[in-house]
Amino acid sequence: MAEKTSPAKTKAAKTTPDGDRIAKVLSRAGVASRREAERMIELGEVQVNGKTITSPALNVTPADRITVRGDLVGEPEPARLWLYYKRDGLVTTNSDEKGRETIYDHLPEDLPRVMTIGRLDLNSEGLLLLTNDGELKRKLELPSTGWLRKYRVRVKGNPTDPDLEPLRKGIVIDGERFLPMGVQLDRHQGANAWLTIGIREGKNREIRRAIDSIGLIVNRLIRISYGPFRLGELEPGQVEEVKSRTLRDQLGTGATADPDDPAKPRAKPRTIARPKPTDTTVKVSRAPRGRASAGGAESGAEVGADVAKPRTFSTKPAPKPAAKPGSALNTLSRAWKSAITPDAPAKAPGKPRATPKPKPAAPKSQTGARGAGTAPRKTPPKR
Repeated sequence: MAEKTSPAKTKAAKTTPDGDRIAKVLSRAGVASRREAERMIELGEVQVNGKTITSPALNVTPADRITVRGDLVGEPEPARLWLYYKRDGLVTTNSDEKGRETIYDHLPEDLPRVMTIGRLDLNSEGLLLLTNDGELKRKLELPSTGWLRKYRVRVKGNPTDPDLEPLRKGIVIDGERFLPMGVQLDRHQGANAWLTIGIREGKNREIRRAIDSIGLIVNRLIRISYGPFRLGELEPGQVEEVKSRTLRDQLGTGATADPDDPAKPRAKPRTIARPKPTDTTVKVSRAPRGRASAGGAESGAEVGADVAKPRTFSTKPAPKPAAKPGSALNTLSRAWKSAITPDAPAKAPGKPRATPKPKPAAPKSQTGARGAGTAPRKTPPKR
């Protein structure tokens, strides 16, 4: 029996507009982040199908024609990610009200419109992630991502491990609690010391404020990694794009795959076939009986010399050992021959051959040493 749909659900399904929110579409197209797109909409800089909109509460579909400041917004591009070495003295923003230089003033001209993932202070340098995808930017900036960010920090002074212990335990500054940091004292260099610090929150000026709270001053700060992405051999001002395969491996299904390089399902682990018994036959050579082996070389100590040669068995009968006359083996051999020879009478096996009795010696005669029945020797006549 088919389930009946209530009129309220049917009406709600019909009134739900198709497509996605306009701010999300602009963010996916790389125009701006969602928050920035909403601000542009409120300023009347976005038109949909020739009409200017002032509210982000609007869903659009691929069939709609969207323009921003007169420029047509195309289809969303595949998500891309770049590593950028920001030098100190640049502001991480699109524009600065004080007229200071921004990172966008020094990016390569062939780079598409990108957004920064997180920020670095004016006097900080190092790794800064850039992306053309607003969804990817939002995902990587969420606190739930929990990626570790590592910094090389040079401080003025000669701190010891006990001095850095409050940072490892977590401190409270002006009523704001900072989570425990990973702090490692690398080396002392003159009046300065180098530290390696790892954080997961990324609050505004977090490291500088924490170092200042224990009586030290930061005079150089370099971000060397952001989650799985590292600064590597980049020089200040250089940009390097992350390969799409690496991006998928690190972000899972969160990033949009490149249509020219589709993600393939993981292949099943290969099953290694076990070799046949004949392939694993080991032939052991042994020393001949009765001969002493020298150093085990002839005694069969070497195993596996003929691994590829399986043992063969002959179907011919083994040669019969020569039997001694009168032995039980000779008797059995004669019985076997008589059994397979029809002309020869069969003899009962197991009975030993009778030994002939010696003849009695004849009695000696009076005239000679010869026995009875022997003619007497003639004596030649004397001459």
